[in-house]
Amino acid sequence: MEMKLEVVVVPVSDVDRAKAFYEKLGFRLDIDFSKDDFRVVQFTPPGSQASIHIGTGLTSAAAGSLRNLYLVVFDVEEARADLVGRGVDVSEVYHYAGLGVPGRLSGADPERQSYASFASFSDPDGNIWLLQEIQARLPGRVQPSPSAQAMDVAALAELLRETGERHGQFEKTHAEHHWWDWYAPYLQARQNGGSPEEAVAVAESRMEVVLTKANEARNDGATASAGA
Repeated sequence: MEMKLEVVVVPVSDVDRAKAFYEKLGFRLDIDFSKDDFRVVQFTPPGSQASIHIGTGLTSAAAGSLRNLYLVVFDVEEARADLVGRGVDVSEVYHYAGLGVPGRLSGADPERQSYASFASFSDPDGNIWLLQEIQARLPGRVQPSPSAQAMDVAALAELLRETGERHGQFEKTHAEHHWWDWYAPYLQARQNGGSPEEAVAVAESRMEVVLTKANEARNDGATASAGA
């Protein structure tokens, strides 16, 4: 049985002020309904299948009491720049030294690993939102899209042709590498609904890590040989 998260209620003290803020963010206004002392305003973040509700008569939670509402973005620096351009006060991009390690470090994760780079902002009541960069999800974290589940041989062949063409463009300007290290993230991104451009970015991000590690291994080997 499917269970889909549909709505999160965000407690606010001034509905009109909060409405103006979320409109400024670029959230889609779905409904603004009121009757007597009850009012519900629904917003949906761009690209999201879940929405938020603000209003009156919705919750007994204190205004501003929500913490760390995650907004997943493909590029945290680009998303931050967009919000700053809309007049939103957003923190600098930051990361952590490791999983569970306290203390923020300035800038995005050096290897641009998914799940590792953040920025944060608050709404007028103090409800805290986090931008989290995810370019490639861990295996099993995403249900295959209906199109991916129903992909026939002809569609798969076309996707492989597209992947080969995109990889060919990458291969001309980069160091020697295994083609499967590029194909895998590209195919996964496309089957999860990403555009060709987004899939290229995912594959190139992955290859930066692969090529860097390969170069470090070669340097370590050369150093060891020289020492011998």
